[in-house]
Amino acid sequence: MEKVPSQMTVIGISKPGGPEVLVPETRAVPVPGPDEILIKVMAAGVNRPDVAQRQGHYPPPPGASDLPGLEVAGEVVAAGANAKKHKPGDKVMSLVAGGGYAQYCTAQDAQAMAVPSSLTMAEAGATPETLMTVWHNVFERGALKPGETLLVHGGSSGIGTMAIQMAKALGSKVIVTVGSKEKADACLKLGADHAINYKTEDFVDATKKATGGAGANVILDMVGGDYIDKNYEAAAVDGRIVQIAFLSGTPKATANFIKVMVKRLTHTGSTLRPRSNADKAAMVAAIEAKVMPLLRQGRIKPLMDSTFPLEKAADAHRRMETSEHIGKIVLAL
Repeated sequence: MEKVPSQMTVIGISKPGGPEVLVPETRAVPVPGPDEILIKVMAAGVNRPDVAQRQGHYPPPPGASDLPGLEVAGEVVAAGANAKKHKPGDKVMSLVAGGGYAQYCTAQDAQAMAVPSSLTMAEAGATPETLMTVWHNVFERGALKPGETLLVHGGSSGIGTMAIQMAKALGSKVIVTVGSKEKADACLKLGADHAINYKTEDFVDATKKATGGAGANVILDMVGGDYIDKNYEAAAVDGRIVQIAFLSGTPKATANFIKVMVKRLTHTGSTLRPRSNADKAAMVAAIEAKVMPLLRQGRIKPLMDSTFPLEKAADAHRRMETSEHIGKIVLAL
């Protein structure tokens, strides 16, 4: 094992603002707590919450690093006294509550997962956040079953492309909404049954047509706004709508709640970052049992859009904010 240095390069947020506020700084390498491991970061995923944090809208939870970055992959270089799952030398990928945009990052030992040989380290750095978001929201909260239909808004996003693959691998039908033919083609290639261009088609009509009038059993929505009322329209009887973000820009909406009663709908939602370590560890254990075999077999892997060096984190954010990306954006160290 190489010696762990005392200082490292990180990407800090100098003040709330545009991508240019992401600047390299030198900081002390963190020391892992009793239940933590220290990871020498090889890849860090870039996610929408990082953009929101940079803009000043999404503060880290109490006790978390103030640096952006919610998922990393790399090599374990140190472990706390209670860390029994992973040891120095292991290649792991992990969700983190912050601190990913750095050369070294601590993670909860129970939340880290061994990197399967089917993934490159860059792909591993793009996996934990989407894997956990999709598993928890689509399968735990949304209770998607084999044979049911999932409607995913933002089908070409990192979360969307992971949701397509997981739902198909576990026996469901998938409909996605996207904003271009290129994105539609990418989703169909990943296995989506139908791709609806929301700029030229009404997704409610198209979803009903694709399901023989029945509607979608589960809807994963990261848009909000006027999609909320439309989701109630597009949902099947006993449908479940799971809210994970509001890319429309507002968490408020007007909707006809009669549909919730008539169709017996469930509208739920969640955020991952503030959840307890015990909750996250339980999600990881479920994923290791149910989803890791699919990753090891190569049936699921993150669709990669682009990779940037750590120092170019601002460019990675610019890429994300164009919304032209298809799949995941990663910082490679």
